[in-house]
Amino acid sequence: MCGIAGILYSPGVFSTEGLAQCLLEVRDTMVHRGPDDAGLWLDPDGGCGLAHRRLAIIDLSAEGRQPMGNADGSAQVTFNGEIYNFETLRDDLIARGHRFHSHTDTEVIPHLFESFDRRQVERLDGMFAFGVWHRPSRRLLLARDPFGKKPLYYAQGPGWFAFASELQALTRIPGFDRSIDPDALAYYLMLQYVPAPFSIYRGARKLLPGSTLVVQSRGDHFEVGEAERFFRFDPREPAAADGLALEERQEELRLRVREAVRKRLMSDVPLGAFLSGGVDSALVAAMVTQELGRPLRTFSIGFGGTTETEHQYAREVAAHLGTDHHEDILSPDALELVHEIAARLDEPNGDSSCLPTYLLSRFTREQVTVALSGDGGDEVFGGYGRYRDTLLEQESLPRRFVQSVRQRRLYNPADAYLSPRWFTLPPDQVDALTGGRPPAVAATLRSWRAALMDSSQPLMHRMRALDAETYLPGAVLPKVDRMSMQVSLEVRCPLLDRDLAEFAQGLPVSACWQPPAETKRILKRLATRYLPESWMNRRKMGFGLPSNTWSSERTLRLAHDLLLVPESRVAGLLDPDALRRLIAHQASPGCFSIYQIWPVLILELWLRRSDP
Repeated sequence: MCGIAGILYSPGVFSTEGLAQCLLEVRDTMVHRGPDDAGLWLDPDGGCGLAHRRLAIIDLSAEGRQPMGNADGSAQVTFNGEIYNFETLRDDLIARGHRFHSHTDTEVIPHLFESFDRRQVERLDGMFAFGVWHRPSRRLLLARDPFGKKPLYYAQGPGWFAFASELQALTRIPGFDRSIDPDALAYYLMLQYVPAPFSIYRGARKLLPGSTLVVQSRGDHFEVGEAERFFRFDPREPAAADGLALEERQEELRLRVREAVRKRLMSDVPLGAFLSGGVDSALVAAMVTQELGRPLRTFSIGFGGTTETEHQYAREVAAHLGTDHHEDILSPDALELVHEIAARLDEPNGDSSCLPTYLLSRFTREQVTVALSGDGGDEVFGGYGRYRDTLLEQESLPRRFVQSVRQRRLYNPADAYLSPRWFTLPPDQVDALTGGRPPAVAATLRSWRAALMDSSQPLMHRMRALDAETYLPGAVLPKVDRMSMQVSLEVRCPLLDRDLAEFAQGLPVSACWQPPAETKRILKRLATRYLPESWMNRRKMGFGLPSNTWSSERTLRLAHDLLLVPESRVAGLLDPDALRRLIAHQASPGCFSIYQIWPVLILELWLRRSDP
């Protein structure tokens, strides 16, 4: 993993020295993303500069330094990620006359794009975010991997266009607009994250997952094109003529998961795996040890003084698979650590599991530089409890009617799913806090509802598609990327392999769900080849902090001290009366929810840290 940045500029905006100094400041806000090396490249013809921080994983020599160009220097790249099929691409390019000077995966990129064909991105198998500057045409290509594992922000100001791996890096550029985007604020309060293409700052945007963006330099101005999608997870029920039995699909799944894991063992540095005790991470570990016959170090954390911890499950899985297992049992104080987590977030993320993810990453990094994880299994294969609850509600109503005291109305899957099962704060409450619903947010809510109401596909597929488009790249993957990169740990997600995802989007509902409670059905059936069947439906605890790490009384006292005081930043953005009502409601008997109050605390602390 690495940190990348680049600036395009018009004549007179930067001197050569000024551009270099600015890029160095931008780049070196991201030392944690790349502590092993750093590079800077300025176009001799002017108009562009690229920068890079390196976490060395493949080809640890100085030959892997970035930014990196092709043989004639016509294409230059700054790259973050891993390309798992780079050797195949490299061999093909060599056969067509290209010359290489390193053994890194990075070097295939400037060669692939020396003719500036944005469609070449579809040949890349991996996780990535990069910028390629094409000197002959004065064009910049930005690209982001299919599911958005790697971050990519971009911004435009007076006489410049810039991009970077982290939002805070862009704030170092003179003229960057740091005002809070009201649309992004509303999204954050509803979802606990800011979805692409928005960012919390009005002056920056995120590139959508599975997209490319072209920027044309015209000397005195820049033409920023439309983002083009090259991948979108789109589950579809197969035709009845398909006729494949679950056993046949399961064997195909085994081969694809095996290959996805095999590719991600590529590393010139120590590698291990997160192990939570759940099905997804256990299956990834089983593929390494049982299918590929490789030794594996596994890592988990647990929490003392509570039953809300999975480390015992992880310990059992590790013993069963014969991994070299390491665990750290903690008794963290969430309210003491909330300040540290807010300080480490590049952009607000209100998922309370950021904290244990950071603690696990820090512990894992003591021994390895790369870790495999089970992230993505719930979205790709349909594993969330909210899927089960929504489907059970639907299936318990054969006439598709809901009875209430005063009315009888048609069952509405959008209302059932877009509910507290999915929203952190309900939209109406967010409207009260923000003073009304922004038009862009209203349009997005309508599009989500329309997607869930589209009866051309089963409800399970509609929910999977929505979460893969929103929650996965908005909350899950940024949480893992930001927390792991704070300690310079690369995390790889085999269950988000593109080939595997393309297989999974063609699964029938029956392969994902079997009433009354079996989610991720085909994945669990595969896992029983390596693990006891009785483990498949053990109570899922998730990866949040246990309730004994905070108390409602202490949390609400902190909320009062941070939010209901004159220096509160959040109070300056929201309706003060609505904010007081929110905190008062949290103090009412039976109404406290750490999932609703934690994101607001994170936002307040993040705003205080990020103020200029």
